[in-house]
Amino acid sequence: MATLGIYVQVPFCQTKCTYCNFHTGVVSSSRFAPYIQAVQHEIRAHSAGYEAAGIAAPRELRCASADTVYIGGGTPSLLDPALLGDLLGTLRNTFSGKWDELTLEADPETVESVKAARWVAAGINRISVGSQSFVDEELKAAGRMHRRTDISRAMRILRDAGVPNISLDLIAGLPKQTHDSWRDSLEQAVDLAPEHLSIYVMEIDDGSRLGLEVLSGGSRYSARELPSEEAMVEFYEVAQAELRSAGFEQYEISNWAKPGFASRHNLKYWRREPYLGFGAGAHSFSGTHRWANIHDPARYVDALASGKSAIESVEPLTWQSAFEEEIFLGLRQLAGIDLSRIEHQYGVNLGARLERLASRGVLEREGSILRLAPEKLNISTEVLVELLRD
Repeated sequence: MATLGIYVQVPFCQTKCTYCNFHTGVVSSSRFAPYIQAVQHEIRAHSAGYEAAGIAAPRELRCASADTVYIGGGTPSLLDPALLGDLLGTLRNTFSGKWDELTLEADPETVESVKAARWVAAGINRISVGSQSFVDEELKAAGRMHRRTDISRAMRILRDAGVPNISLDLIAGLPKQTHDSWRDSLEQAVDLAPEHLSIYVMEIDDGSRLGLEVLSGGSRYSARELPSEEAMVEFYEVAQAELRSAGFEQYEISNWAKPGFASRHNLKYWRREPYLGFGAGAHSFSGTHRWANIHDPARYVDALASGKSAIESVEPLTWQSAFEEEIFLGLRQLAGIDLSRIEHQYGVNLGARLERLASRGVLEREGSILRLAPEKLNISTEVLVELLRD
């Protein structure tokens, strides 16, 4: 029987960050309860939802055991703890198993003592704090509501409440960011002694207001004060060195952890293990299919209220897409991939391409284990594309 990861999407925020390309929005808090009720309905009726969408593969997952739960967004820490408790109760009544890791994403300014105590009482044992930067000027430019002092205050509250596992996020490449300010953010984050750190390099695309402004040559949202791509690469390399010296182990391109604190839930994504997503825009994976829910929260709620499936799109995996996923997702992990297994399972021989990349020092091989060279992680996309090129 498969052991699942469960993801719940809460697509509501207090404000929309300039760099955000997620399907989230700012809405009245009066919409929170109806949305969570719709998510609970989807959870209880998940098997029927698959059938309505024509997905046969997940039948074996209906009564599966779950060992990780991740409540993300958006800003799920905006929810009243009673709503979160109701949601978790529905999950416990639907899926068996011991939840080794129950994560809640939280923005620093939303963390309060009473809330934190109720989160812990509900079984939440991991909080992912969206700190992004410790420099107020950068936070203001990005449209964030919190400031440096809010991060420290949130960490104290969470520790006092007994949260044993805290992760902090930082973004390399925010507008107004400099080499000195980046080092300052790293030092501040390390000083707070989280168990986990995620470092994301700024992405510019047309899915965010900042991205659109940069691509159109505009100046709003401090678009002309972005660090150069070369500087962003240097920021990432500085993070690798600083976090290594602080005792963090890098286990994935964007993630570092103290020993024993790697995100169990997120590892399921990279290892292509099964997971189910609930809520507007949530994604699921059964091993043979990927599917996604309706992105718009209002349409999502209406569909469930009308007795319809929340699933909007279904992708049966082909041999080619499964093979590419094995490479792209597997090599994101510093543990690498079992090349012998993949070549045998997919009937391929990557020998010539591997030799070419290994000669350039971008790939390392130890027996049948293949991994990206740690100092080449900043060009991982280019390496992976070349590896898969015919």
